[in-house]
Amino acid sequence: MDIDDILAEVSGDGSPLETRDLQELTRAWVTERSAPELLPWPSELIERVLERIHQQIEVVEEQVGNVNPKTNFRLIVIQTELERFKFLVRSFLRTRMAKIDKYALYMLSTPTQTARLSASELQYANTHQTLLEAHYRSSFLTQFPTSLQRLDDTAGGISMVEQPDTDTAVFVRVLRDIEVPIVIEGTDTDFEMRRGDVYVVRWSAIREYVMNGDAELI
Repeated sequence: MDIDDILAEVSGDGSPLETRDLQELTRAWVTERSAPELLPWPSELIERVLERIHQQIEVVEEQVGNVNPKTNFRLIVIQTELERFKFLVRSFLRTRMAKIDKYALYMLSTPTQTARLSASELQYANTHQTLLEAHYRSSFLTQFPTSLQRLDDTAGGISMVEQPDTDTAVFVRVLRDIEVPIVIEGTDTDFEMRRGDVYVVRWSAIREYVMNGDAELI
């Protein structure tokens, strides 16, 4: 038995799904880190990944102490894979939490943004905003006139609610030909995007194509 046989045994019949999940998780992680706004919560993917992590932890705990060299190598492979998944999940969640911390009021007051939160993230966002408002009021807001105490004030046509800058430039790679010309709002610029092309372009111009899988952030 050589190393290829051992790796094949570790992977088993679930290798294709595992590989796809790893690719999807990596893509979700890169996209979330690159996009200026919070993206929809990938519930099915995260559920599968967390279940796999749980199963791998159980396998490791059951096999710890086994002196069989083949089993020990198998555990090393499993633990390496486990740490890779755990790193991606943690970094992915930290990235989302950083955006929630920064734009909590905007997300909670905008239904389309609230729909992108998981149940746990929604609870976190509500708690975060409640604590932040309580801190502001106890620190300085109560010293202002009542008309100036709102955190979501829009007086004078200027909103106090901080929002993501959707005109931020991002790097994007085209996965499928996009037949409709890309138009940059506010300019006379338009161009076509073909599979394999890489561009630096405003997020607002290519957001829908990233969302539906025609392109990916890099």
